[in-house]
Amino acid sequence: MLNKRNLIIIVIIVLLVAFGLLVAQYGFKQSPNQNKAEIVVWGLFDDSGDMRSLLEKFNVDYPNIKVNYYKKTVDTYEKDLLEALATGRGPDVFLIHNTWLPKHQDKLQPLPDGWMSLREFQDNFVDVAYQDFVANGKIFSLPVWCDTMALYWNKDFFNKESIARPPLTWEEFSRDVELLTIRNEKGDILRSGAAIGTARNINRSSDILSLLMLQTGTKMVNTASNKATFNIAVKNNGQDYNSGEEALRFYTDFASAQKSVYTWNNARDYSIDSFVRGDVAMMFNYAYNLQLIKARSPHLNFAVAGMPQAESASKKVNYANYWSYGVSRASQASQQSWIFTFWLSQKTNAKIYLDTFKRPAARRDLIEEQKGDEELGVFAEQALTAQSWYQVDNSAIEQIFADMIDDVVLGRSVAKDAIERAVSRVNLLMENKKSGN
Repeated sequence: MLNKRNLIIIVIIVLLVAFGLLVAQYGFKQSPNQNKAEIVVWGLFDDSGDMRSLLEKFNVDYPNIKVNYYKKTVDTYEKDLLEALATGRGPDVFLIHNTWLPKHQDKLQPLPDGWMSLREFQDNFVDVAYQDFVANGKIFSLPVWCDTMALYWNKDFFNKESIARPPLTWEEFSRDVELLTIRNEKGDILRSGAAIGTARNINRSSDILSLLMLQTGTKMVNTASNKATFNIAVKNNGQDYNSGEEALRFYTDFASAQKSVYTWNNARDYSIDSFVRGDVAMMFNYAYNLQLIKARSPHLNFAVAGMPQAESASKKVNYANYWSYGVSRASQASQQSWIFTFWLSQKTNAKIYLDTFKRPAARRDLIEEQKGDEELGVFAEQALTAQSWYQVDNSAIEQIFADMIDDVVLGRSVAKDAIERAVSRVNLLMENKKSGN
């Protein structure tokens, strides 16, 4: 039998082992007052005043970590961030776009080992977040929200043309475009059925085209992520099918006066402006523009529906465009920076953030709660089927896609040649990155 002394020793050992396991699994969460530091956080879109209540809650949980939050300007954000990091004045925590990891991974510190496993990440967050923020077995960001592209539609125009509901498929979309478009006897467009077909006067035109390619099974890059492949045919019912080329042709047909679906051209005003004024019946956009549209046109009778899908598709494919906080590799308070980022991603705190800023969730458990939300439900549910693709330089690729669209619309190239030229330009970007240029 154990004597009293041995029993005490065994109890102490068990407690030490248990404590060690807790520290390994939860790290910082056991001692919130032992991590004194001051960190700088750069954000976008969210005013510091609106962030105050959330930051005050964080200070209750971690009183020794002071968060200095600064809202930055989106148009110059990437340039300002890179300059600040290069001169040693950069923030500890900053927002990264979901396409930024390929070009900015060297500036980010991964989540410390033991804080969250890859399996836990997959269980907690939508699949596209794993695609965007996990590399080489490391997690580089824990997203709070995930925005997706959806269909904005003018209910008055649909009612007038006796169209009972928004289109579910691209075939229905094309039919509705023809019914909703109004042209005069000269063929001039008086009312557009949809904002689609061109590049520069359509908000996020490159995203729409990327989604069309992904929905038709196009492989955007190869497995090694070092070569663009959206010009390569895929198998469809045993036959070669140039899905990327067909997606480009389908998109640009809406800007061709020779096509029955002709509804848009480069002379039309910007897509959001046109929708707000009631000059177009449908457009594609994200949740982040919902409140803007409501504010600009309070009496506009519109709604939001899911993105059209390919009629024969076995599964839905949607498109993600969102931002998430990462920790600077140069931070002198990296542990405290990850404490804040980890804290913000947890269910209770993420819900406060989402409720405050009206954003669709990235966490699966919060998507379940948001599905019935009148405004955000569509965007949140689509996050479960959202995809993105590896972009070595998202800004450059956006311009390449815009040029590809213009080549076809302006008659400079047929779709096949335009897409081949775009692939060559993307491959050059990849080669330059590999060589360090």
